[in-house]
Amino acid sequence: MNTYQLYINGEFCSGSTGDTMDVINPATEEVISKIQKGSEEDVNRAIEAAHAAFISWEKVPSKERASYLYKIADKLEERRESFIQLLTEENGKTLSASEAEIDLAIEYFRYMAGWALRYEGEILESERSNENILVYKKPIGVVAGIVPWNFPMFILARKLAPAIVTGCTIVLKPSQYTPNTACEFAKIIEEVELPKGVFNLVTGKGSDIGNPLSSHPKVRMVSMTGSYPAGSKVMEAASKSITKVNLELGGKAPAIVTKHANIDLAVEKIKTSRITNSGQACTNAERVYVHESVADEFIGKITEAFAKTAVGDPTDQDNEIGPLVNKERLDSVTEMVDTAVENGAKVLTGGKPLQVEKGFYYEPTILVDVKQDMDIIQEEIFGPVLPIMTYSDFDEVIELANDTEYGLSSSIFSDNVHEIMRAANELRYGETFVNRENFESINGFHAGRGQSGIGGADGKHGLNEYLETHVVYLEYNEDYK
Repeated sequence: MNTYQLYINGEFCSGSTGDTMDVINPATEEVISKIQKGSEEDVNRAIEAAHAAFISWEKVPSKERASYLYKIADKLEERRESFIQLLTEENGKTLSASEAEIDLAIEYFRYMAGWALRYEGEILESERSNENILVYKKPIGVVAGIVPWNFPMFILARKLAPAIVTGCTIVLKPSQYTPNTACEFAKIIEEVELPKGVFNLVTGKGSDIGNPLSSHPKVRMVSMTGSYPAGSKVMEAASKSITKVNLELGGKAPAIVTKHANIDLAVEKIKTSRITNSGQACTNAERVYVHESVADEFIGKITEAFAKTAVGDPTDQDNEIGPLVNKERLDSVTEMVDTAVENGAKVLTGGKPLQVEKGFYYEPTILVDVKQDMDIIQEEIFGPVLPIMTYSDFDEVIELANDTEYGLSSSIFSDNVHEIMRAANELRYGETFVNRENFESINGFHAGRGQSGIGGADGKHGLNEYLETHVVYLEYNEDYK
């Protein structure tokens, strides 16, 4: 069994307290590794290392910085199979889902490397005849990257790649539940000989590490992916130093199925959108509104699809979903469904934890007879549970879909362009997927509204989150000889 160390200033080291934490395989409930229980002292050491490295790293040509991303991608690709196994073991996602995530991380490093010579500043016209106004885009500085447990490798890449290519340095904290991939990734960082201090890794509990990471005056941006409560705490801590925050938080994505929808397509894509990572993704379809004229057909077909969904050992290629990440998550999903049933909801399939000897599995579940004010409609479930409501007209469904504090993802299924355009213009979300599953593209911009966060990631706009503007007013003497 591995006992992983911290990675600070280019060296593997133990935490200052000497304490460790167990990492549990959610499919077997077995301890699979131990990690250092990092402290505020460790965080401060990592930030000081990152700050010292930034002074020289920002001066390295962007093309040279990008070369490290290509090397990282190559090394990760060489170890693709071992990272797939690690990810499934620590997270519980199926092997096919782990394959997709590792491949996406590899692609992300290469994609962001391609921006090295593409991001740019501006030259503005001046009101003075002998002046030029230059707008520079410069790296923001030390970034604190807080990575969640649901996509630990992809979101690591999402935070690290733009930081490196723009000239920032980073202190990264993986989830205490899924740290093994990040700890093994630190070995790749050492092998590619990334300059000391550019990348630092501190493991441990969020409650111990999050506040000192977010409040440190030498951190200039906190990029955090996680829950709304955790994000609000990060934002509060960052306010002490007026530190920029980039937050991707929860979601409560509505899926609208209109009377003009291809029902079979809607069933296929909504099922995919609900069970991805066992329902543990911020973009998952969390609630469905189906037009009353096609409700019976849709509900019948999606109930059958959920009932046939294979749940179990994530290393078995025949299974579509594995366990939830931990017992706390299993208990939360169970409580939400039980409460909904107590308040009048009806279970059509599933509705309880899977009866197994070991592992945190929950049955794929369809709920009907739910009401808009129920928690199952208003709060993020983060499990393979799909509540379904019906509606009668389009004005009503837009109002229902927008009735949430979240604003990350949404979707509509329709072959009617008028309905699609109304949804595109009237849904108050960062993303709307039309006749397809919910999952963003790396060249888009993944961003939410309201309690779903601030700022965003991916593409040109995501890269710009790591840059700040420096305006130079350059006045010259036109009579100079």
